[in-house]
Amino acid sequence: MGTSVGIGFSMRKNPVEAGQEAARTALERAGIGKPDFVMVFATVGYHQQRLIAAIREETSSAPLCGCSGEGVIAQQEVAETNFAVGVMVIASDELRFATASIVGIGEGGDVAGRRLAERVAPLVASDSRALFLLADGLGFDFDPFVAAFEEVLSPSARLPIFGGLAADNWASRKTFQYHDDQVLSDGACCVVMSGKGQVAWGINHGCVPVGTKRTITRSKGNIIYEIDGVSALEVLKEYLDEDWAIKWNKATLNLCLGFKTPEHLRQGYEEYFIRYITDKDEHEGSVTIQSDVTEGTELWIVRRDKELMMNGLRSIPRQIKEQLCGDPPKFVLQFECMGRGRVVFKEQERMDLVKSLQRDLGEQVPWLGFYTYGEIGPIRKYNCFHNFTSVVTVVY
Repeated sequence: MGTSVGIGFSMRKNPVEAGQEAARTALERAGIGKPDFVMVFATVGYHQQRLIAAIREETSSAPLCGCSGEGVIAQQEVAETNFAVGVMVIASDELRFATASIVGIGEGGDVAGRRLAERVAPLVASDSRALFLLADGLGFDFDPFVAAFEEVLSPSARLPIFGGLAADNWASRKTFQYHDDQVLSDGACCVVMSGKGQVAWGINHGCVPVGTKRTITRSKGNIIYEIDGVSALEVLKEYLDEDWAIKWNKATLNLCLGFKTPEHLRQGYEEYFIRYITDKDEHEGSVTIQSDVTEGTELWIVRRDKELMMNGLRSIPRQIKEQLCGDPPKFVLQFECMGRGRVVFKEQERMDLVKSLQRDLGEQVPWLGFYTYGEIGPIRKYNCFHNFTSVVTVVY
């Protein structure tokens, strides 16, 4: 049989009709009746439980994993609206998929990492190839999570991790994670892929520094209190308009923090890795990011550069093709930062960028993705967290 993959998409507003349409289309395109695994990305205008229930019914209750996104990328469709759902179905005698989930990640990244690892450990086999992770984008601290997660697993069970953080169309109120029949919030779900497949990937961000080097002088975990002895917010105000407090979300989409890529990751990656500022405390003068930092760490204020982003996205297929060595892709998963969507590119530009990727990797290759609140993808052999980044993952 090999591996059969199909993609379905719907923008119907009724959750049952949307779920049915997307799932049926995916099954028809794959040419299968019952899949072995289902991946779902959807936006938050739907009643989430009804949507997932409809997809589960159409796909014969096959193991399911997914989450909500700011938008959905599904083959020839790119939709950043409240009503969009993309479904990938896979039937294979070459690949196996095993799912797991937890809730309560807001209790702490280290606690969540250990709990998920305990559930994942029995699913990892000698031929496991990758782990796809989807987590709540509103309360996730990656560094303590991944450190605890990998500490629990034996070295032979550690896998490259790909994925993204669930989003909710800029509302920053509640995101959703899908595991089989369950619709979770404040959770994380994942799938371990095992079998005869391999994984190739490409990563790019496209941001440039707009100021001189700075140094973090006071911080705790993922909260930065002072930069160069001044409150973090005061430093950022130098680069923001006067109405920054009112337009905070817009301001932080244009301005973010850049950290020097560590030496052991430098080869083959960009000079900086990017962190989105998720929150601020005007009383404390602090800002929060999605990974931990230490005092003495150097940083740069950086901004998005549209031309760099477009050129960088086009470089991703080159990165991937070097790894493929001529083997054809089975399917693609794309984890794209919401700051690289409609806030930067017009609808036609977004479509053109996705189509250019597809032309380079194969226009008929099944393709599913979503716009995230944070991206996960390895640099060399290290699992890393990214912002303002595109992570394109190819299974071949």
